[in-house]
Amino acid sequence: MAADRITDAPFVTRSEVLACNGMAATSHPLATQIALDLLKRGGSAIDAAIAANAALGLMEPTGSGIGGDLFAIVWDPASGKLHGYNGSGRSPAALTPEHFQQRGLHAVPPRGPLPVTVPGAVDGWFALHQRFGKLPVSEVLAPTIAYAEEGFPLTEVIAHEWRQSVPLLAPYPGFLEQFTRHGAAPAKGEIWTNRALADTLRRIASNGRNGFYGGETADAIDAYFRANDGYLRREDLADHQGQWVQPVSVDYRGHQVWELPPNGQGFTVLQMLKLLEGFDLSRLGYDHPDYVHLLIEAKKLAFADRARFYADPDFHRAPLSELLSNGYAAQRRALIDPDRAAVSVDPGNPALDAGDTVYLTTADRSGMMVSLIQSNFRGMGSGMAPPGLGFVFQNRGEQFVLKPGHPNGFAPRKRPFHTIIPAFITRDGKPWISFGVMGAAMQPQGHVQIVVNLLDFGMNLQEAGDAPRIHHQGSTEPAGQNDPMSDGGVVNLESGFSDHTVRELLRRGHRLEVAQGPFGGYQAIMRDPESKVYTGASESRKDGHAAGY
Repeated sequence: MAADRITDAPFVTRSEVLACNGMAATSHPLATQIALDLLKRGGSAIDAAIAANAALGLMEPTGSGIGGDLFAIVWDPASGKLHGYNGSGRSPAALTPEHFQQRGLHAVPPRGPLPVTVPGAVDGWFALHQRFGKLPVSEVLAPTIAYAEEGFPLTEVIAHEWRQSVPLLAPYPGFLEQFTRHGAAPAKGEIWTNRALADTLRRIASNGRNGFYGGETADAIDAYFRANDGYLRREDLADHQGQWVQPVSVDYRGHQVWELPPNGQGFTVLQMLKLLEGFDLSRLGYDHPDYVHLLIEAKKLAFADRARFYADPDFHRAPLSELLSNGYAAQRRALIDPDRAAVSVDPGNPALDAGDTVYLTTADRSGMMVSLIQSNFRGMGSGMAPPGLGFVFQNRGEQFVLKPGHPNGFAPRKRPFHTIIPAFITRDGKPWISFGVMGAAMQPQGHVQIVVNLLDFGMNLQEAGDAPRIHHQGSTEPAGQNDPMSDGGVVNLESGFSDHTVRELLRRGHRLEVAQGPFGGYQAIMRDPESKVYTGASESRKDGHAAGY
C-alpha cells in the first residue's frame, strides 16, 4: 500500500540503484537498457555511452542528435587519469560577419541556416571509441538502427517537448516531412520510426566518420544548404576535428570538482564554488534563505565573467588560472552583500590578480567512468533537416555575439561559446562521481547545487538531484550578447521551498517569478573505492532511469 511508504528518510525521493559490474544512467529507459546490453557483451563504458547517445538522438531528438555537438570526461583506470574531449564544431568558412550586417541583424537568429555550425558529435564518437572502445562501431550502433527501423513508443516528457517544437520549426525545409505525421508531433505512446536516420547511421557504421563527414551524407548536406540559403559546405565537414583537452579542477571541501575549459561554460561552476567555499553552508541547508541568496549572488558574479571571458581559445585566451585564484575569489566574494540582492554586476579584472540537451553517464567492470553530454542547443535545433537524413542540425551558432572585438564575436571557422558541460568529482585521487545537469544556463547552477547538496548538506546521490532547484536568469545570457546585468535578473524557485525563504528573498530585493521547466535534468554514477560498488541516480524530472547489473 502507498500508505506504507516510509517518510523522512533519505530514500523517500527514489532509491539509489546499486550494482557491481556496470551502470548506466540516461534520460530514456530504452537508451539505458541499450547501454547495459553493450556492457554485458563486453563493451567498455565508452561503447555503452556512444550506444546510448545514438539511441537518444533517435528517441529524444528534442535535445540531441547527430546534428549537434558533444563533450565528455572519461576516467581511464589504465592510466589513472581523467581525459577531456571537446567535440564542438566551427562556423562555416563562407559565413562572415558581413552577411549578418547585410541582413540588418544585431544577433544571430535562433533558427534557420544562419546559426548552423558543423556537428561534432559523430567525430566525437570515433575519437572516444578509438582510444577507449572495445566493440566494433557497427555493433555499438546496431540497436539504434534497429529501433529506428522497427519503431519505439514515445515517452511522456519527450512527447511534450516535441509538441512544443513543431510550430517553431515547421517553416524550415525537411522538418515537417521527417519529424511530424501529417504536420503533428507524435503523441505519448505512439510508435515512432525514423528509417532515414537508420540509413544515415548505417553509412556511419560501415564507413566510419567518413560516413558522415564525407560521401553520400556530406554531399546531401552540401546540396541542401546550397539550395536553402545556407553556408555549410562539404569542405567544412571534411575539415572538422574535435580536440582532446585537459580537465580543470578546484578543491571543494576536500574533493576535486572537474570541468572542461572554454569554449564551454564549465569554468563557471569552478568560479562559483571558489566563491561559496568561503561560507559555512553546512549549517544552513538547501531551504535556508541565506544559502539561496549566496548561491544567486555567486552565480551573478561568475556569469558576469562568463560573458566577458569565455570563448573559443583558438581566438581568445581567457585568464583561466587567474579566474580560479584564491585572491581573485576573495576579491569577488567581498562584493556579495549578505542582506541585499545585487542589481548591477560587472565582470572582474582577473589579470590584475596573479552550453536543450541530453546528459548520460556510464561505468564498466574495469572502473572506467564516462561523463558525456550532447545537444542540438535550443529545442530540436535550427529546424534545418536535410531530406533523407533523419536529423536536425544544431543552432549552436546563436551563441555568437555580433559585436566587433568581443571574445565570443562571430568569425568564420570559429567555435561558439558552449553551454553543455560534463562534470566529474574525484576524492583522494580516485574516481568518485560522474554527473551532469542539462539545461543551457541552468547547467553550471545545477552542477554547483549538486556539489553543495552532496558535500555541504550530506544528501545521497539521488536526493542531491531530486532536491528543489534554484534558477537565476540575468541579462548576461547567452554569453556576451547583452551588457553586464543591470536589472538584478529573475529568480525561479522549484516547488519545495518554504514560504519563509520566499518572503526573505523578496525582502532582500530578489525578483521571483513562477516558471515551468528551466531546472534541468540530472544523471550520476558514484563508485565506492573500497567495495567497487556503483551507485546510480537519475533525473525524476525526465523520462529515464539508472540501471546496473
